[in-house]
Amino acid sequence: MHRPTALGGALTALATAAAGVLVAAAVSTTPAAAAVGGTGTGYLHTSGNKIVDSTGATVRLTGINWFGMETDNKTFHGLWSSNPWRGQLDKMASLGYNTLRIPYSNDALKPGATASGINDFVNPDLVGLSPLQILDKVIDYAGGKGMRVILDRHRPTAAGQSPLWYTSTVSEATWINDWKMLAQRYAGNPTVIGADLHNEPHAEGTNPAATGACWGCGDTARDWRLAAERAGNAILGVQPNWLIFVEGVSCPSGGLSNVWDGDPSNDEDCGWWGGNLTKAKDFPVRLNVANRLVYSPHEYATSVYRQTWFDAPDYPANMPAIWDKYWGYLHKQNIAPIMMGEFGSTLADPKDKVWLENLMAYTGTGVNGMSFTYWSWNPNSGDTGGIALDDWTNINTTKQAILQPYLIPPVGGGGPSPTPTTPGPTPTTPAPTGGCTASYQQVNAWQGGFQGELTVKNAGTAAVNPWSVTWAWPSGVSLASGWNATVTQSGTTVTAAAPDWSRSLAAGASVTIGFTANGAASASGTVKLNGTAC
Repeated sequence: MHRPTALGGALTALATAAAGVLVAAAVSTTPAAAAVGGTGTGYLHTSGNKIVDSTGATVRLTGINWFGMETDNKTFHGLWSSNPWRGQLDKMASLGYNTLRIPYSNDALKPGATASGINDFVNPDLVGLSPLQILDKVIDYAGGKGMRVILDRHRPTAAGQSPLWYTSTVSEATWINDWKMLAQRYAGNPTVIGADLHNEPHAEGTNPAATGACWGCGDTARDWRLAAERAGNAILGVQPNWLIFVEGVSCPSGGLSNVWDGDPSNDEDCGWWGGNLTKAKDFPVRLNVANRLVYSPHEYATSVYRQTWFDAPDYPANMPAIWDKYWGYLHKQNIAPIMMGEFGSTLADPKDKVWLENLMAYTGTGVNGMSFTYWSWNPNSGDTGGIALDDWTNINTTKQAILQPYLIPPVGGGGPSPTPTTPGPTPTTPAPTGGCTASYQQVNAWQGGFQGELTVKNAGTAAVNPWSVTWAWPSGVSLASGWNATVTQSGTTVTAAAPDWSRSLAAGASVTIGFTANGAASASGTVKLNGTAC
């Protein structure tokens, strides 16, 4: 998770759990198919300020964070909900998120680590699996939807974040060896595109007695730029195709200013934890494999900490210059790509809605815009909330509406258009001209319930707008949850109505409606698209 800037008196989390060096042999996993379309083909690399695929086509990562593997649960949060893990990924992809950033702690990678907080009635296929085995399944399924995955070393232990990439109990060697293990584990699987080396390096101690992460200071024990080179090059030695995502610091000196000494000359310009890349131009991260470096700042709003710039008289007009200073210049000067790894807000303060709208506009629209992964999918992020609501099924439509024009859905995700369009009259097509087809797949079953997916294709020659799918279940089968549509039940009839963010089903296009139900597993009866039987 994120924390406020060092200026806000951020707390220090010192890890206490012992961790040895983890050296693991390659684990055989089935690589997901190479992503196409929204996230490109094959492995990714960089070209100037762009991320490009194996064919040279520009790719924009428009993703989301799904956290939990860095906590005591050691696996994704929300697995306790009534929405199955596949259903949550289906919803993310259908909303247009083409990349998943997955935070973890080194605790979750230890031999014998156990995952907790899993609803075994809803997710029976996860029972008894280790955190890494669950990660394998999520990566495999996400890859099948055309999504990409970025792994994020979020914390040394589940206890909390750390200013430096190592602690007294988790050494630099453990950090690097765990990264090498992950790189080997997913070698050959282009779903996993890279490593976010360490989450939110930041200042600690008061200058001149700084003890936190600096940038360009030359102290090998504190210089985050040098540490990023050591870890990045070690990873690339195992997996040269990965992107290396490097966050900023908070204060380039690695220490907090002494605001009580009355000497403004040593008061430093600091930013968000992980968000200050002002020194990256003069002290760039140097990797042994060319075209693999992506800078990944974090950016937050007042619900995390009320920075002075939020109360400036020219807010929000002052914000682009602030973003330029801290990290945007790297993109604008064609030095390297930017992938904002975290940004978010509860939107409780009206200023935050303005902030988010202006930040998204700053990143640019279409495939040439800056990449990002929003924080977070989880509703239980205390100072930001999430895209998912507390039921882990329905979504925060206010946040989603702001992000929507900038999202480029993965192929197979079924999401809306990535580019803004001028609103106009919405045509209504009562039924598909030329019919429809439907296929049903039972994804899971357990005592007293089951999970299914119904895919409906508009086989006609015109779009159906808005679309609605109906089917019937036997008496005694009742709907528990649904996704990718507004799913309701009346008697034995189930209706899946088009969501606001994807009202039109184009000719030849398909939609996959996911659901869980109570009762004996049963295939859908006659399926109809806007009243026409498929």
